[in-house]
Amino acid sequence: MKPLSALDALFLHLESPETPMHVGALHLLAPPPGNGRTYVAAVRRHLAGRLHLSPVFTRRLVTMPLALANPVWVHADGVDLHAQVRLSVLPPPGTPAQLYATVARLHARPLDRDRPLWCLHVIEGLASGELALYTRVHHATLDGAASVAFAHALLDTTPEPRTVPPPERRVPDEPPGVTALLRTAVGTTLTQARRALGQLPEAGRVLAALAARAAARPGDGPGGAALRFAPRTPLNTTIGRARTIGTLSVALHEVVRVADRHDATVNEVVLAMVSGALRRYLGARGSLPGPPMIAAVPVSLREAGNAEATTLATMSRMGLATDIDDPIARLHAIRIGSGRTKSLAKALRSVIPTDLPSIGMPWWLGGAAALYGRARLAERLPPLANLVVSNFPGPPTPMYLAGARLITWWPLSIVEHGLGLNVTVQSYAGSLEFGVVAAREAIRDAGEFVAAMREAFAELRSLRAASRRVR
Repeated sequence: MKPLSALDALFLHLESPETPMHVGALHLLAPPPGNGRTYVAAVRRHLAGRLHLSPVFTRRLVTMPLALANPVWVHADGVDLHAQVRLSVLPPPGTPAQLYATVARLHARPLDRDRPLWCLHVIEGLASGELALYTRVHHATLDGAASVAFAHALLDTTPEPRTVPPPERRVPDEPPGVTALLRTAVGTTLTQARRALGQLPEAGRVLAALAARAAARPGDGPGGAALRFAPRTPLNTTIGRARTIGTLSVALHEVVRVADRHDATVNEVVLAMVSGALRRYLGARGSLPGPPMIAAVPVSLREAGNAEATTLATMSRMGLATDIDDPIARLHAIRIGSGRTKSLAKALRSVIPTDLPSIGMPWWLGGAAALYGRARLAERLPPLANLVVSNFPGPPTPMYLAGARLITWWPLSIVEHGLGLNVTVQSYAGSLEFGVVAAREAIRDAGEFVAAMREAFAELRSLRAASRRVR
């Protein structure tokens, strides 16, 4: 048995029919030999020899008696690959819009908790002749950084799959009994409590230093704009089950060129693209707020070389300067705010808890999440952020699954009550791959927001002479 950390379990307790908590990706595949059914069979054979390479493939949840504490992971001795790897067929004519609608429906369905919390969908029927691959993995299993390590277990760097050593022989596990589960719950909670108490002195020291810095430079610390609420927008609403998705691919070298021209980072250019798109999309509908919007941005707490299949991240808030009309001045403001946020996150990295005592957590966290949705509190309480923007590195070279090359790698993530838009970005083989997921209550057609992002980047790319004057 492996107990879930409080952070991993959080994604289980927050899950509801309206808010599935899995992450995923959509890929276009270079057409392999045969049809979709032939390829699905090849993927199942491919996976059968690799299940031992990542615990994500073979672990399933066991809940505590009376949901007293967080669940535990146990090894699933048998994995039904016919249930985990599925085939879908688009009706004619097989347009990209039909593909996005199919993936949006799949992305809106929670994963079956009686099985390992991952699933692969091969989709055929595209008029282009390409196959599509949609993958989803529960966020309780891994975060964005760990998903790359998981993908490396599944994928290869050449069309010819690498030779994988066979798994070690193991004796099938006995299902854990009530006594073993309760003993694990108590022991884990005591360990978590000791660890949390041990962090208190360091946390007090760091927070005192931050408070002193904020007092000395009130406009440059966490006590300034970092503490204000986000303005209310149509994105900050109670959501239903329907989703809409969109994708965008931008050559990485073009983004790097824009970043270098403005002394910015690639991530800051991404934020400027999202900011410009928000101004266009909301402005065209008369709903752009006066105060600047705020993005919730995941910050990894993972140390270099740590590929553990778990969630090691926290969330920071980044100003998007949507109140600034001039795109160069807007990027400059984002750059300054980004530097302050990174400085704060670095200072807090060592004291941000990723694990807390879990006894009782399923009750109160699950109840709070249910109340938040049913009472429509997202529409009553001031929002902390307007949307989620996430950016993480992916493989720099093309990857292959069972001999088929992945042409694209569009990441797809989570929307929640009050956060109805999520823009996730991953680099892949010389491209920046954008995946946009929105609740229908927040955005009716994610493709319109993608078009606004494309226009925002074209604007940034065209501003050359003016950028030198600002620098």
